[in-house]
Amino acid sequence: MTGFITVNKAEGVSSAQEVNKIKRLTGQRCGHMGTLDPMASGVLPIALGNASRLFDYFLTKRKTYVTTFIFGSDSDTLDTTGVITEQGGYVPCEEEIIKIIPSLCGEVLQIPPKYSAKNINGKRGYMLAREGVEFELSPKKVDIYGIKLLDRVSGNAYSFEIECGGGTYIRSIARDMGAKLGTCAIMSALSRTKSGCFNLEHSVKTENLTAENIEKYIIATDSVLTYDSIKPTDREAFKLFNGLSVESGLSDGVYKIYYTDGSFYGLAEVKDNLLKVRTKLC
Repeated sequence: MTGFITVNKAEGVSSAQEVNKIKRLTGQRCGHMGTLDPMASGVLPIALGNASRLFDYFLTKRKTYVTTFIFGSDSDTLDTTGVITEQGGYVPCEEEIIKIIPSLCGEVLQIPPKYSAKNINGKRGYMLAREGVEFELSPKKVDIYGIKLLDRVSGNAYSFEIECGGGTYIRSIARDMGAKLGTCAIMSALSRTKSGCFNLEHSVKTENLTAENIEKYIIATDSVLTYDSIKPTDREAFKLFNGLSVESGLSDGVYKIYYTDGSFYGLAEVKDNLLKVRTKLC
């Protein structure tokens, strides 16, 4: 049992809890392709078996979120789950927000929240923050492709749709947006609607999964990969699937490779006219 399940993560549970539910149902080792904070909901792709070897492939994929920011408030976690440190501050109008949005997009340097899973000298940032340890996080380059103001949901809160690259913290966008508007802002809601090729429309809640029905929700590993396909001859296959290289006239790059019977094996790479299997995913 190998492939992916697009889980619609429930609000209030950890990504690890959702992964553990899939593990119990399938009996396979599993891993998620990009964590969501407990307060967040939405698309959580979970890889089964060897498909988990594709973590790095999905790490940089585009993601889309719908979120709500409360303006004039601040907290130690940059969201409403933390200790509120300020409230009642200035709330901008829609025109002011729209005006500064372009300055938040593109390749930007973003400082992660202290309450995050960032590793600082072998310890997670959120652990140090809870212990009251003072530390600073270095800014990191992230890609923010677009921010769209959706609606004013209350007097001090607006909803947004954000498309960004992997590693982007939506809570940090709230902080930075507030700062550009001469105020502060925190995140009060977050839902991921898309992660790479996985979307909310084709997701499933783990509460609706059983050992009997889970197989119909598994997405074939090769169907989510955009590489060209190759099928070696019997002679080439013998060498390739035993760790050897064969000559190839294909362009340098990564390819999906299949057994001679047409079943998927994994990824192979051509470099300097030599083809070699890179990762077994079947």
